[in-house]
Amino acid sequence: MRKIKKDDLVKVIAGKDKDKTGKVITVNTKAGTVLVEGCNMITKHAKPSAGNPNGGIINQEGPIDISNVMLVVDGKATKVGFEVRDGKKVRIAKATGKVID
Repeated sequence: MRKIKKDDLVKVIAGKDKDKTGKVITVNTKAGTVLVEGCNMITKHAKPSAGNPNGGIINQEGPIDISNVMLVVDGKATKVGFEVRDGKKVRIAKATGKVID
């Protein structure tokens, strides 16, 4: 089970985009990275192709290490823990003790 999942609201806690918040687009568990909407923007030079006939410069999100983001619950960044409730393993916000999913 992962502490951060797709569509979670997270806050960046390190790097050039420190203190920015955004929604998680994708999680790469193998590399231990996440893509956060509007954070760590990079420019990519694309050749013309069938999908992009003009090519050109594209701005897109770059991967951020999962250790550099924190889950936001009720507007507050919090650590994530796990508990078994009713026979199911659930994520718990450490700051408030609330069940996340």
